[in-house]
Amino acid sequence: MQTNENTNREARQSLHGNWSSRLAFIMAVTGSAVGLGNIWKFPYMAGQNGGGAFVLVYLLFVFLIGMPVMMSEILIGRRGRRNPIATMKLLGQEEGDSERWKWVGVMAVSAGVLILSYYSVIAGWTIAYVPKAIFGEFAGSDAQSISLLFDNFVSNPYSVIFAHTLFMIINFIIIASGVKGLEKAVKFLMPGLLLLLFVLFAYSLTSGSFMDGVRFMFTPDFNALNWDGVLTAMGLACFTLSIGMGAIMAYGAYLPQETSITNATVSVVFADTSIAMLAGLVIFPLVFANGLNPGEGPDLVFKTLPLVFGQMQVGTFLATIFFVLLSFAALTSALGLMEPAVAWMVESTQYNRKQSAATIAFIIWFLGLGTALSFNSLSEFTFLQGTIYENVDFLTSNIMLPLGAVFTTIFAAWIMSQNSTSEELDGHGFVYKSWQFLAKYFSPIAILIIFLQAIGWI
Repeated sequence: MQTNENTNREARQSLHGNWSSRLAFIMAVTGSAVGLGNIWKFPYMAGQNGGGAFVLVYLLFVFLIGMPVMMSEILIGRRGRRNPIATMKLLGQEEGDSERWKWVGVMAVSAGVLILSYYSVIAGWTIAYVPKAIFGEFAGSDAQSISLLFDNFVSNPYSVIFAHTLFMIINFIIIASGVKGLEKAVKFLMPGLLLLLFVLFAYSLTSGSFMDGVRFMFTPDFNALNWDGVLTAMGLACFTLSIGMGAIMAYGAYLPQETSITNATVSVVFADTSIAMLAGLVIFPLVFANGLNPGEGPDLVFKTLPLVFGQMQVGTFLATIFFVLLSFAALTSALGLMEPAVAWMVESTQYNRKQSAATIAFIIWFLGLGTALSFNSLSEFTFLQGTIYENVDFLTSNIMLPLGAVFTTIFAAWIMSQNSTSEELDGHGFVYKSWQFLAKYFSPIAILIIFLQAIGWI
């Protein structure tokens, strides 16, 4: 049995090519993980939940939940060397269980498509704000003017749809060129993102409130953190690492066999978490220096920070850098969300790469119209959880992603043989045994708690 498994493993090759190096894979997966979740969502959630205590709990869950699940996704992806649907079906058969595991792949790929349908709309906002920053539209504005600027933008369906369309066209162009196109894109976008983030970080050091930001982020006040905040930190740890949506599994399929999954995962998690921390150290000092509230919620990026930039002497320059940075971060994540569906279409139909990318891009764009119109023409159309956008967000974030992460981890830890997983994770030592324990018990139970809390059962 083991000989057959080894033969299958060695003979199976990705149909889309491989990453040229370990660094390329790390940059691609980090790019998929780093997105609006790190630079937009993490700071305001930390602000809403008391700062330091939330950050500490978030970091704990990144390593105890996020890392084992990410390792599971990568090892499954590399073992199967196909799109997530075909990989789960293939490995389900090989491991002597059932091809019904393909439905976990279906859920992951579907989640990626649905998430990108609304993510593209929000990402379009970041692109639309770049020219606003360049032309100094924030300069000298008060809170009311900044709020009106944003409200006027999102209330105009044509502006929002145009930005959404532009973002999806960029995604299509990159995805259509295959793994090499993805690699070239992340090799440009990730260093660019880091450079822009460090420029903003250098400025925040001189803001006069840098140490206030440091104390807020790294001085734990557990009185400011309740049980809901702990569950929020758990969920954010999963969201910021892009687990449960097929992206990591798809990228794992292109990972060269000689690359250590454990070392690569540690590098990705460290890079992703460092960028989230760095984003907080950029944003909180600027917010404190201007006497504003760090817990402003989603408005932090599109209302609070433009107000901050508008009061600075070099605010136009910094605002431009910030929104270009956000656009880069959004794009690297979007590529990871779109790739699994395109890989599935290439492998399952007669369509070539460009035709598949165009088809999937159109489907995502069309679905995204519902989100785009949720902020204007269809804002009064509500059902179940609220607007179309709120329903899609709830379905994906609270149901599909947690369940996808749970089933993927259970498959790797319980269904796949120890021989298969130990081959992919290089041995039977302490790291492997730690992964086994966390993936078998801790991670699935913790994610199920997140799921039950999100749907209101606890």
